[in-house]
Amino acid sequence: MNATPKAVAESLRCTERLSAARHREIVRHMALDGCKWDPQVGDVAALASFALLLSRAEWSRLAHDAEALTSEHLAVEQALVRRPELWPRLGLPARVRRALETDLPWTPAAARVMRHDFHPTTDGWRVSEVNSDVPGGYNEAATFTAMIAEYFPGFSLTCDPRAALADALALQARDLPRVALLAAPGYTDDLQVVAGLAAALRERGCETLIARPEQLLWRDRRAHILGGTEPPPVGVIFRFYQGEWMTRVAGENWQSLFRGGLTPVCNPAAAVLSESKRLPLLWDELAVPVPTWSRLLPPVRAPHVTAGRGDWLLKAAYCNNGASVLGRVWPARRGFGAARLHALVRPGSWIAQQRFDSCPLGTPDGPMHVCLGVYTVDGRAAGIYGRLSPQPVIDYLARDVAVLVED
Repeated sequence: MNATPKAVAESLRCTERLSAARHREIVRHMALDGCKWDPQVGDVAALASFALLLSRAEWSRLAHDAEALTSEHLAVEQALVRRPELWPRLGLPARVRRALETDLPWTPAAARVMRHDFHPTTDGWRVSEVNSDVPGGYNEAATFTAMIAEYFPGFSLTCDPRAALADALALQARDLPRVALLAAPGYTDDLQVVAGLAAALRERGCETLIARPEQLLWRDRRAHILGGTEPPPVGVIFRFYQGEWMTRVAGENWQSLFRGGLTPVCNPAAAVLSESKRLPLLWDELAVPVPTWSRLLPPVRAPHVTAGRGDWLLKAAYCNNGASVLGRVWPARRGFGAARLHALVRPGSWIAQQRFDSCPLGTPDGPMHVCLGVYTVDGRAAGIYGRLSPQPVIDYLARDVAVLVED
């Protein structure tokens, strides 16, 4: 059963604000040593000066649900891998889909990390989506949250997702402890994710190489990284470069990340398929039971079925940071008319998702809408990335907030 709105409200509360001096010290440390190089969102501090407190019982509930969602998602994903005739309906760019449709063997997985986004609503917890390809937020969920926890005795991190992921990757790379971390140049958010994970891997005895996908070189199906006199081989690849972005990469070397390679990759190619927000439209045809998803995810429909209805949102099949989640009910978010037209012209690139009523939480900065991104690493719950927004949509303007659980 889903938690009732009353149970959610009683299990989640907000602390008082830290002093300005303490908050400045945390922000400074995160910028210098914590790989958080964008401390401002517009004119607002990106890192909240207070924390969210979660009861131990509610964390256990969220962790259990996240693990169940992961298990069901992986079962759907494996069924989807065997049904390539369904892949054109996911909204994936054609060039990437063709790379997945070859007869070469699938490149092995190094580890699997997901983040499920939970929201407190008038109907209890609801999940807006799963980030199954390249979820981020590790530095904020690890270093930042640990620093905030020092000021609230009796509360601590739920788990450290960056440490859990680094442990999994280091174990996979034990025979060749050199890890390549791929990211898009020019994106500070992405570079700080791989920098933080690289530091955690070095603590575990791994050599790390931060690179672009264009720097991949495959010899005998093993990955090497261009950049020196002799490109070194790597034991594991961490791909923090979204699958649908591969259309931007020149050449064809990137295709071995998905099929035909022998170097394990995190996340694997199947994650590119299941990242699509259109996946629920295929559940019935895949015939895999998804009881937890059916309970927590609002209904999803083809966009033309719900065109113009105020209780439905438009969402791009491969949307990022909430930027392409649009609805008639949010006049401050421009672009709904253009998105609706695009969805009518190219419905295979969009879905309509029924809107839930997010319950704002009282904070020192006024009422804020909450998103708790619960990680799983290789199927086990591994921590929370908290975000706050004055509006119901959690997008790139949202603030990061530490989420602590009672000891």
